[in-house]
Formats: sequence, C-alpha cells, structure tokens
Amino acid sequence: MNENYRIVKADFKDLEEILKLQYLAYQSEAALFGNKDIPPLTQTLDEVIEEYNNGIVLKLIDEEGKIIGSVRANVNEGTVYIGKLMVHPDYRRKGFGKKLLTTIEDFFTEKRFELFTSTRSKDNIILYSSVGYKEFKREKVDDELVFVYMEKYK
Repeated sequence: MNENYRIVKADFKDLEEILKLQYLAYQSEAALFGNKDIPPLTQTLDEVIEEYNNGIVLKLIDEEGKIIGSVRANVNEGTVYIGKLMVHPDYRRKGFGKKLLTTIEDFFTEKRFELFTSTRSKDNIILYSSVGYKEFKREKVDDELVFVYMEKYK
C-alpha cells in the first residue's frame, strides 16, 4: 500500500461520508443479485452511528484526506465481528481491502474473528481466504441469497 494512503480510526464527523461511500461501494454487491434492497444500501446514518458507538470504525484516506475505504468491527462474547468492508470502486484491486481487514484485526486482543458474505461474492471469499479466514457455515436466506460465514483464529 502506498504511503500516501493512511488507515486511521474514523471520527464521528466522518460517518456521513462513510455512509455515502457505502452506498457507492455496495452497488456492485447489489448488482450480483439485481436488487438494490440489500442492508448496506438501506442502512441509515443513525444505524451507522450506533455501530460507531458500539465498536470501531476505520477509514482509509488518500493524500487529500478523502475517505476511499472503511471497515467496522465490534466484540460480542469474545468474538470480533467484522463488517462493512468497503473500498471505493476506483481504488479496488490495489490491496486496500486486505490492508483494512488486517488493520482492524490489530485493534483487538480477542482471538476469534468472524465475518460473512454471500456465495455470489467470489472476490470477497478469495480475499478473506487469503488472510486466513475459513468457511464454517452457510445460511440460506432465500432462493437467491446464501450467506457464507467465515472465521479466523489469531
């Protein structure tokens, strides 16, 4: 990752910009299903604020301070749940997603990490596997959607 890019904890004032990035970044996920009614595209600012208040939100910023990536995590009963890993479409396939994922893991002392994606999100599954996540269950939501749950122990 280029030294002109930095990953730091997001501030409360960043949350609206992160939500706008989320709406942009998850368009590709919605396209996999031909349905824009997926949770990352319907999430409200109040819900993002709640996640911020109950966990850690990181932001990836470029040399001009623009937020081009983000990830969130919280702990529940000894497991770190990672979610909303996103990179601006113009910056994908440059290692930023992997760096966001490994950086947020470093904020926690817990040993177990969990995340999920859909079976159609092949790139996500490849990314998560590349940093040590292993599938441990699948959950059928409906005829179109099956979630793949992955875990990692550190």
